[in-house]
Amino acid sequence: MGTTDKQRQHRKLGISSIEVAPLAFGGNVFGWTADEATSFSLLDKFIDAGLNLVDTADVYSRWVPGHAGGESETIIGNWIKAGGRRDKLVIATKVGKDMGDGKVGLSKDYIKRAVEASLQRLHTDYIDLYQSHDDDRSTPLEETLQAYGELVQEGKVRLIGASNYDAGRLEQARKVSREHGYPLYQTLQPEYNLYARADFEERLEQYCLQEKIGVINYYSLASGFLSGKYRSEKDLGKSAARGGKVQSYLTPRGLRILAALDALAERYASNPASVALAWLIARPSITAPIASATTLAQMDALIEATQLSLDSVAITQLDQASAP
Repeated sequence: MGTTDKQRQHRKLGISSIEVAPLAFGGNVFGWTADEATSFSLLDKFIDAGLNLVDTADVYSRWVPGHAGGESETIIGNWIKAGGRRDKLVIATKVGKDMGDGKVGLSKDYIKRAVEASLQRLHTDYIDLYQSHDDDRSTPLEETLQAYGELVQEGKVRLIGASNYDAGRLEQARKVSREHGYPLYQTLQPEYNLYARADFEERLEQYCLQEKIGVINYYSLASGFLSGKYRSEKDLGKSAARGGKVQSYLTPRGLRILAALDALAERYASNPASVALAWLIARPSITAPIASATTLAQMDALIEATQLSLDSVAITQLDQASAP
């Protein structure tokens, strides 16, 4: 059975009323590999195509020399300020990664300070989806979830989500929320793509389906590997930012996946990146894979993925080529 038009339409984040198009724009590139002018044109193209979910974090892009974190949120905020299209965006941001000067973790006091900084940078008075970037085992779940509950009551946050949580901790957190009447984590952000399948499929997928948790997976294109840009060791120099990570994908299995993507890209008159994303979009457990673009041509490939309907033969071909 092919993917129906209905599946291409907006999907709910968890069991909330917030609806998103089936692909999220990864805002980690804003202010890093895409300057402000490029970022603005990418956001315009994304929104004009009817897509709406942009994922960022307070820590993006602190890893860049001279950056302090907050650069990505600032660019999104400047875009909103310049064009006033806040209503077209579903903004997902995150808290908890180390911002320096002891600004780290998920304590109530820190979350309350961090959310104000994010709101200010984003030029908005509410965040659609506020996510715990990492599980902070040094802070009781009750404390974190209570903080989120207050932010929801104050109208500063609409929904909460978890990134990088394992199934046990996600289940535990949702149990705490139910016991105390705090908001439930409605989304999960795990690593998942055609190459990195086992962890999500074996440990998290069934739980997310059963609990109707929205999945917004990251590294959807395996750091660009699934675009077909890197096919041998000599290609690694094409990206200083990605080379190290991509090297681990240059295995017989990785090359088998690329061969299947190439064949399907030809069959659908498409490209490997769009096909790899379309495979994710067609998976019942996935709400919206996150993918980044730094050029308008790359953005075209992301948009094309949402319009590409793979049939069952194509999905089986990719399932088999990428079997863990």
